[in-house]
Amino acid sequence: MEKNDLFAGYSYADQLKKYSHDLVMAYKAEKEKQKDLQIARKQLLKYADDLNKTVSALNAVNQELREAYIDTVNRLVIAAEYKDEDTGSHIVRISRYSALLAEKLGLPARKVQDILYAAPMHDVGKIGIPDNILMKPGKLTKEEFDFMKTHTTIGAKILANSKSAILQVATQIALSHHEKWNGKGYPQGLSGDVIPLAARIVGLVDTFDALTSKRPYKESYPVEVALEIIRKERGRHFDPDMTDVFLENIDEILKIKSEIDSAEDVAQSDFVLSERDQSERKYSDRITLGR
Repeated sequence: MEKNDLFAGYSYADQLKKYSHDLVMAYKAEKEKQKDLQIARKQLLKYADDLNKTVSALNAVNQELREAYIDTVNRLVIAAEYKDEDTGSHIVRISRYSALLAEKLGLPARKVQDILYAAPMHDVGKIGIPDNILMKPGKLTKEEFDFMKTHTTIGAKILANSKSAILQVATQIALSHHEKWNGKGYPQGLSGDVIPLAARIVGLVDTFDALTSKRPYKESYPVEVALEIIRKERGRHFDPDMTDVFLENIDEILKIKSEIDSAEDVAQSDFVLSERDQSERKYSDRITLGR
C-alpha cells in the first residue's frame, strides 16, 4: 500500500488535521518521557548525594575507630617501656624510620602504612622483663642476657592471633627483629630472606636508633660511628641490599632524627664502646643493641 493510501477517504483538510494531531501527541509523549527522565535524573542525583554523605560519615567513624585503635596500641607500647624517659621519641623515630625505609624499598602504600603503625610494637615483650635486668646500668651476665632475649617471644605471644593486619605484622616484628642475616640472631636463628621483611627493616633501624640514643648503660654514639658499625654488619647482621638502601637515604633518616630529637651528638673522639655492649658481644655474634 502506498503512503498516500494511509489517508484514503480523508479530505485534504482532514488529512492535515490528523497529521497535526499525531505530531502533537508525539510531542506530548516525548515531553512526558523527558519529564520522567528529568525526575529520574534528579532522584539519582539525590541518591548519589545521600550515598556520598553516608560514605563520608562511615569514613569519619572508621577514621575515629582507627585513631582510637592506634592510640590504644601506642599506649600499650609505652606501658611496656614507660621506665625509659626516651620512650615517646624512640617509638616515633622507629615508626618513621621504618616507614621511610619500607617506602624506599618499593613496598605498596598499604604495606608501608602497616609497618608505620606496627614498628613501635617491636619491644612490647619487654613488659615481661624484670626491672633489674631491663634497667641494669652495667653489663649483663650470660643468664641475664638469655632472659632479656625472651622479650621477643613474650611480645609475639601478646600480639598473636589477631585478625588485624597491623597486629599480624607487629607479631612478626616483635618475634624476629633480632634475627640476623647470617642466622646468628635470636630467638629462632632465622637467616636471609626467611626473616620477615618487616622484621629486617625494624631490626636495622632499631639498631641505628639504639646506637645513636642514650640508654641507662651507655651514652649516645656519634652518627658516623653508628653508620660504620652498620656498614661492617652488612651481610652479617643486616640484609645487604636493605643496608645499601638505608645508607643511600641516610640524609632523610637524619632529617627525621633532627625533627624528633634535638639532643646533641657526643664527639666522635669521646666514643667508647660501653661495658654492656662489650659484654653482649660475648653472647651474640657481634654487637646486639636495642635488645
